[in-house]
Amino acid sequence: MAFSEIEKKRHEKKMDEFLRKRRPPPHERKEVDLGYRLEGQSIEIFEIRPLWNNPNELIEEQIAKATYVKSQKTWKIFWQRADLKWHRYDPDPEVDSIDDFLRIVENDELACFWG
Repeated sequence: MAFSEIEKKRHEKKMDEFLRKRRPPPHERKEVDLGYRLEGQSIEIFEIRPLWNNPNELIEEQIAKATYVKSQKTWKIFWQRADLKWHRYDPDPEVDSIDDFLRIVENDELACFWG
C-alpha cells in the first residue's frame, strides 16, 4: 500500500530539507548528485553520477532505504552492501519517525551509508 497524498507531501518536504543540506554545490551536480524516491511504503536515498565509461548515461547508487510498517508504526532501516542487496541496519533496525531515519543516515556512525 502506497503512502497517502498527505503522507507523501510530508515525506517529500522532509526529504527536500535533507537533500538541501547534503547535495553538492550546483556546479558539481553534473559529476555527482543526490536524489530520493518514494515507492510504496519506502523511501530510498541514492547517489546520481555518470557511468564511468559513458558520461552521457547516469547511474544511481543506493545509499539508504526506510520502509514504513503501518501495523507496527515503525520505519525499518536498510543499507545496501557490496552484494547490491538491502540489509537491515543492525545498530538501529527500526525507528519511530522519518526524522530519526534521516538523523541516522546523516550521522552514519558505522560508515554504512556514505562509505
